[in-house]
Amino acid sequence: MSALPTLLQTVLAFLLALGSLIIIHELGHYVVARWCGVKVLRFSVGMGKVVYSRKVGPDQTEWAISMLPLGGYVKMLDAREQELGHLPEQELAREFGHQSVWKRMAIVAAGPVANFLLAIALFTGLFMAGIPEPSGRIRVVSEQSAAYKAGLRRDDLVTAVNAQPVQGWSELRLHILQLALDKQPAHLAVERANPDRAGSFSKLEIDLPLGQLSPQDLESDFLSVLGMSVASPKPELADVLPDGAGMRAGLRSGDLVLAVNGKAVLDAQDFVELVRAAPGIALNVQVQRAGEILAIQAVPEAKQVNGIAIGRLEVQMPALQMHTVQSRPLPALLKGANKTWETSVLTLKMLGKMVTGDVSWRNITGPITIADYAGKTSRTSALSYINFIALISISLGVMNLLPIPVLDGGHLLYYSLEVLTGKPVSERFGEIAQRAGVALLVTLMAVAFFNDIVRLMS
Repeated sequence: MSALPTLLQTVLAFLLALGSLIIIHELGHYVVARWCGVKVLRFSVGMGKVVYSRKVGPDQTEWAISMLPLGGYVKMLDAREQELGHLPEQELAREFGHQSVWKRMAIVAAGPVANFLLAIALFTGLFMAGIPEPSGRIRVVSEQSAAYKAGLRRDDLVTAVNAQPVQGWSELRLHILQLALDKQPAHLAVERANPDRAGSFSKLEIDLPLGQLSPQDLESDFLSVLGMSVASPKPELADVLPDGAGMRAGLRSGDLVLAVNGKAVLDAQDFVELVRAAPGIALNVQVQRAGEILAIQAVPEAKQVNGIAIGRLEVQMPALQMHTVQSRPLPALLKGANKTWETSVLTLKMLGKMVTGDVSWRNITGPITIADYAGKTSRTSALSYINFIALISISLGVMNLLPIPVLDGGHLLYYSLEVLTGKPVSERFGEIAQRAGVALLVTLMAVAFFNDIVRLMS
């Protein structure tokens, strides 16, 4: 795919995701405001100057599209923003400030809640449709790794982590990450094939310590630090590309690689790593073809990747073994709600670790990185793109609930203080908090843009 169509798809995927999330968020505010009897003056997608609008309904609510696509708002009848002395008593009763503190809290909280409900709905749909992903079967190679020392072995299937069932690799990763953030060990339920009886397996309980993971490890592929990765298929060549080093050496599609330089090859990833580590070096490859054992000498071509020479034979290995994680409607709904909850808690934990310095602020991402992921997931599959939107919806909901003035969470903090003290916060306090909140948000946005630019440059 050429650069221009790819860029266009990335922009469109980003705008579609962001636009839908903004609309859902603001609809939450709008619907609950109407339920509470508050008059809504404007519903805007985007910020700044209005470029298109239309008034609809008995209240003549203005539905608008504004110039800046990053955000949106619901403008209600509010004495803090408009002069209302000319309005009749019946209209004043519909003003935001005239409502009880509980109604005001419900209206403010409705936006983030709408984002969480959207995530639950999307996850539910994904679980009902079926999500193809690798199973919890693992690949453990190094005898020096924490996983091997704990007792895990190649092709072990993890079925549960701390009694929570594991149906796929993403669940396995999420459960272990949560435990690592809490510095707790992972208790793994494992199924291991019995070598003496085909088709049978043993059930094991293995404790995997996670305390050795550093904050830097959690920012990268922490499972590989533990010595775990997705199980790799057997080393049978899926394809041998024409005019490549493999074909010139005599390798053919369907060859099962048994050994390289006398060392047994255990899986496809093992063969890939041996080839990559030998640019321009002759390899004695032993293969099985149609029941016959053959010895083939192959010299991987040296290719420069990020300034490092790696070996390439121009052969394709079999794809990862995938299975479909699928549920009926009610279990899918429960799983969708549980995943939304777990992801929300994980997001809050990561934010807390950033505040304490246990996790780097490099993890804060801005619109450039979000747009990049929107484009990549949209090019992968519709399911990946929907999953991406659900995760961003959760992030939007969590961020808006942070007790920062100008955000929904900041207003909820004000109203909570009003419930406790019996009176609203003073205008002076509100002004100072508002300025501090704006300064904090601007700082966070600057950090996010800086991180985005660094990622692009690297």
